[in-house]
Amino acid sequence: MSHYVVTGGAGFIGSALVGALLAEGAGRVVVIDNLLTGKEENLEEVRKRIEFHRTDIRCYDEVLPLVRGADVVFHLAAIPSVPRSIAEPELTHDVNVNGTFQVFRACRDGGVRRVVYAASSSAYGDTDTLPKTETMPPRPLSPYAVQKLVGEYYASVFCTCLGLETVSIRYFNVYGPRQDPSSPYSGVISVFMKALIERRPPTIFGDGEQSRDFTYVEDVAALTLKAARASGVCGKVYNGGNGGRYSLNQVWALLQRLEGIELPARYGPPRPGDVRHSQADTTAAVRDLGHAPRFTLEEGLRRTLEWYKRSLVRNRA
Repeated sequence: MSHYVVTGGAGFIGSALVGALLAEGAGRVVVIDNLLTGKEENLEEVRKRIEFHRTDIRCYDEVLPLVRGADVVFHLAAIPSVPRSIAEPELTHDVNVNGTFQVFRACRDGGVRRVVYAASSSAYGDTDTLPKTETMPPRPLSPYAVQKLVGEYYASVFCTCLGLETVSIRYFNVYGPRQDPSSPYSGVISVFMKALIERRPPTIFGDGEQSRDFTYVEDVAALTLKAARASGVCGKVYNGGNGGRYSLNQVWALLQRLEGIELPARYGPPRPGDVRHSQADTTAAVRDLGHAPRFTLEEGLRRTLEWYKRSLVRNRA
């Protein structure tokens, strides 16, 4: 029987990955989440088909029995926010670095076959060359970027020195259903969705010409599963993006067109730690992992908007 563990499985990416595992017929799916940023309601549709443990990844003694004997552990648990890492560097370091170390340690001691680590494109920082390739030297601009990069390094040395199979995927600006728009640290697409539905202008920090490789969550989940099965990838790092690049102004204009309204954005000062431009070179992920994104930005935004509208109706009922 296949046995999988997803740390951070109550988050919006984690819950999409849990759903993808179940859709493929996974025998046993264990979710570890302390609900600091995740929500148990994200797992409502699959709750009876999984094991849920409200556990903190920093607690080795609690994590070890939950990962013991797993085929694959998908390590997604983190505090995934550049602004929050600047506001709370001690907390985010403790979770993102110390917690990640404890997960790797527990997986090694528990006989886990492989760990797929959710790394971050923020490790690149600002680069003169686009798209960004895995061979570029890291230039992190924020505590969060440093923290996620340290996780990559730990993944590599656990593979080369400690006998644990690992592979890291650098996620590029993932968006989709169940992303929480209510936090001051929320992802920009979720903030745009909330503003669009409420018919109020969003605030864009900077001039809006900063660009991102926005990647739909189902494409990220599919790539993460492929990383669990690929051969010859131990200790390696791969980009997890679509290979496209869109400015925030372009995304907001597209959302207005999809909704048939005109609602000019407001603009605020740039935020410290933000990267100006980001775009993934997906050559290695296509070659080694079989990466094949299915969703265009417009289709992904359309699906995401439909989910937020249904969620709004549900919450009002």
